[in-house]
Amino acid sequence: MNMKVSLLSELLMACKDLIADAKIGCADLVFKDVCLDILAKARLVLTAEQFEDLRDFASQCLKEDDVSVSGRRVRIR
Repeated sequence: MNMKVSLLSELLMACKDLIADAKIGCADLVFKDVCLDILAKARLVLTAEQFEDLRDFASQCLKEDDVSVSGRRVRIR
């Protein structure tokens, strides 16, 4: 049982990493599509609580503006 919990935690972190990487490297529309794809697949394997956590993480990433360290808006094209 403990191994299953550990595996699910690793899957959740991997999904969050994928979403964070996509936020950095993809255009807005592509990022949204990637998020939807990750969420659809994650729902099949994560617990309901973990899925809600991932959903909240993805929605927060979607709401964030692209701001660089200098404070200027950055658009990846």
